[in-house]
Amino acid sequence: MVQRVQDKVAIVTGAAQGIGRACAQMLAREGARVVIGDIQEDAGQAVATAIREAGGEAIFQKVDVMEEKDCAELIEMAVHNYGQLDVLVNNVGWYPRATLEETSADLWDRILAINLRGAFFCCKYAVPRMRAVGGGSIVNIGSINGIQGHANLVAYASAKGGLLALTRTLAGAYAAEKIRVNYVIPGWVLSEGELALHRSQGTSEEDLLQIGKTLLLGRHQTPEDTAYAVIYLASEESAQITGSTFHIDAGASTLPIQPRAT
Repeated sequence: MVQRVQDKVAIVTGAAQGIGRACAQMLAREGARVVIGDIQEDAGQAVATAIREAGGEAIFQKVDVMEEKDCAELIEMAVHNYGQLDVLVNNVGWYPRATLEETSADLWDRILAINLRGAFFCCKYAVPRMRAVGGGSIVNIGSINGIQGHANLVAYASAKGGLLALTRTLAGAYAAEKIRVNYVIPGWVLSEGELALHRSQGTSEEDLLQIGKTLLLGRHQTPEDTAYAVIYLASEESAQITGSTFHIDAGASTLPIQPRAT
């Protein structure tokens, strides 16, 4: 197998589970040295260990993306251990449900801090390190809510919309330095967090799987679906792609709304 990101150094935030874990594992399998950044220490260490046991290179760094100091240390830890930084995947996210009138100032601030400010911090400290090696790739994991948010995800949609604006702004600002910045919409992924949220609302995994069969391409999207896009954007195959939005959502954000099958 051709290793498409051989010898690159990649950071993935929120990589202890779900989409982030799939991205970290696939990057390692394709030849990258990976830094797992997450606030969940035990789970994050387990992902790094599993990658190493499979023959890849990975280390874990505990990070709270709401803290600028933590984000700066995450970037420096990658460079200290591996000598460079080529890829940053801003994946960490938090999406509690709340309508406009249910959203307190504290909840608004926390959701924006995790989903938007954390990506800003990581980009701020990653860019100089990418400049030092002649370029790099930043992949921001967005959401369909960033372009057409649901009524009960007001703060989350605002954060992901802000992340899209940040993506386009940085793509233009750093294109001349060969630092590419792109935005990926994963679609409806049944991650651990998503399953837990729906269980709390009385919807079982089996119920969700049945709903998935009614979606446009016949199933929910998987963490690996997103990881394939991230590998492409991290590799030199996408050397001429920046400021773009990748829809890995079976057309949910681009096609006309279809009636659900009965």
